[in-house]
Amino acid sequence: MDDRIRVPRDARDVYSSSCPCRLVLDLLADKWSALALGALLDGPVRFGVLKTTLDGISPKVLSAVLKRLEQHELVTRTVFPDVPLRVEYALTELGRDACVPLGGLLGWVEDNVERFPDLA
Repeated sequence: MDDRIRVPRDARDVYSSSCPCRLVLDLLADKWSALALGALLDGPVRFGVLKTTLDGISPKVLSAVLKRLEQHELVTRTVFPDVPLRVEYALTELGRDACVPLGGLLGWVEDNVERFPDLA
């Protein structure tokens, strides 16, 4: 049985405090979530590679971000019974879909960062 919340399209209003869209926006608008999803675009990646790619993230924060993305079915975690244990993270179809607008935002930020006073 699917126990997900179903919200009729005409009832969705991200500006309403009761709309579940805000939870999705909160998840995807997080800096580390957006960067982690983008780092997985080319295929499955191990934790250590993600940590290196996401310069400045702590292992604790990366672990929490990946757990949250997995909980919301944007990322899968696959454990391989190798010695030592190998774990890979990959995008789900939902995660790949989310990367489309996020990729546009990340590209826009890179192209326009110098337009923001005191940031460039």
